[in-house]
Amino acid sequence: MADKKTLILGATPDTGRYANLAANRLVGHGHSIVNVGIKTGEVAGVPIEKPETIHNDIDTVTLYVGPQNQPPLYDYILNTHPKRIIFNPGTENSELRRMANEKGIETEYACTLVLLSIGQY
Repeated sequence: MADKKTLILGATPDTGRYANLAANRLVGHGHSIVNVGIKTGEVAGVPIEKPETIHNDIDTVTLYVGPQNQPPLYDYILNTHPKRIIFNPGTENSELRRMANEKGIETEYACTLVLLSIGQY
């Protein structure tokens, strides 16, 4: 399986959160990750960084930030220009989806954990 470098937006060191579980599962499935969030620490051996540095080599942005907190992140997400954005349950946002699609970015309302578990990531 090819490495689909994934930016986890909403990364957290809290082991009870889905973003943390996704980071560990992505690494376990051979994908490299970039953790981005407001918390400090690391997940799956990768430090959590603030949403400042634009990464130009991202295949997928997987969202773990609710739609009410996404507007300040629109430029960061879109300027990263990933191949796709996964809106995990609870992060669905038709405005961001439309903006991404207009820039040629594929969007999916899906669950990263489920996609990994069924081999559809």
